[in-house]
Amino acid sequence: MTTPTQTIRAAGGYLRSWLDAQVAHRRVPGAQVAVRHGGELVLSAAFGVADVSTGAPLTLEHLFRVASHSKTFTATLVLQLVEAGRMRLDDPIGVHVPELEAAGSPVARVTVRELLGHQAGVTRDGADADFWQLEQPFPDRAGVIAAALRAGPVLRRNEHFKYSNTGYALVGLAVEAVTGTSYAEAVRTGILEPLGLTRTGADHDPARAGEYVSGHTGLLLGEDVREPLGSVGTGALAPATGFFSTAEELAVYGSAHVLGDDRLLGDDAKRLMQRVESVVTAYGTEVGRYGVGLALTTVGERHLVGHSGGWPGQITVTVVDPADGLVVSVLTNAIDGPAEELATGLVKLVDVALHPRTEVPAAPPGSPPPSAFTGRFAGL
Repeated sequence: MTTPTQTIRAAGGYLRSWLDAQVAHRRVPGAQVAVRHGGELVLSAAFGVADVSTGAPLTLEHLFRVASHSKTFTATLVLQLVEAGRMRLDDPIGVHVPELEAAGSPVARVTVRELLGHQAGVTRDGADADFWQLEQPFPDRAGVIAAALRAGPVLRRNEHFKYSNTGYALVGLAVEAVTGTSYAEAVRTGILEPLGLTRTGADHDPARAGEYVSGHTGLLLGEDVREPLGSVGTGALAPATGFFSTAEELAVYGSAHVLGDDRLLGDDAKRLMQRVESVVTAYGTEVGRYGVGLALTTVGERHLVGHSGGWPGQITVTVVDPADGLVVSVLTNAIDGPAEELATGLVKLVDVALHPRTEVPAAPPGSPPPSAFTGRFAGL
């Protein structure tokens, strides 16, 4: 009897064909994709180029900046410390970042959990965020704390979902305080080494400069022109946005958030991360849900967890079905890259393969082979 994992693997040729067509149709410079199921890598592929100015082909080994995927690593580290009894989700952040307490700021009283769930009402990036335009360095510890103190509470605690990179930077400082190590070292010992990840890191590594893809601008002024963008360090914002990785390694990391997998966390901690912490609304309409460090979404009958990332010139996403074990990671190297659309499409196609919607009758004798009717076609 064919297992679901074998069925998905057998559909790999079609999935590659679909991805190849989508990347070309959407004029994406490049896309790196990995799919895991049943603890196995069932699809890994790279399409397009790593840099439009050189035409270098994109490979499975190229490193992407995966931006807000970083938040899931930070939340995972915190839950590890909670499991070990070294930290509490209800700890006020000022306990671990004393500068906030010393300044008498209300931000000192927000909890680690509120920061991880974007319910703390903390400023997103501060008043001056031109580092996102790569026009100035990302802030260091003093810069992050100054931004939080200057802005103060933007909203009341637990009043609304308020996405905050500054909040995650503060949590990263708390991780350093509790572990007595750098954030990057905590990531290495807590996550990367247990999973055997060698092409993932907490922030830009200049020594690996030749391994990174180039990010790319959108198509400029309606022309067929994209400008390549470089990669820089993120300073104290690394816990919010600094990470680099590959689709294959993000898929391995995602699989560690499947229920029953105890490599990083027990199931109690994973369920806490994966349950609804925030319902995100815009003008009264629900537009998303968020847990403790994980975004929550539904595709068909699958309840997925994961995160997207938006780095200058790179859009990425990884989704995990914690019950079934399906993991899909899609990394694109353009600011308008359709990573989420490609990931959602892959999940839907996997479900079609696993649950065909109709029985296909046998072809009449003498009929052309099915391959005669398959391909990519365009009408008017």
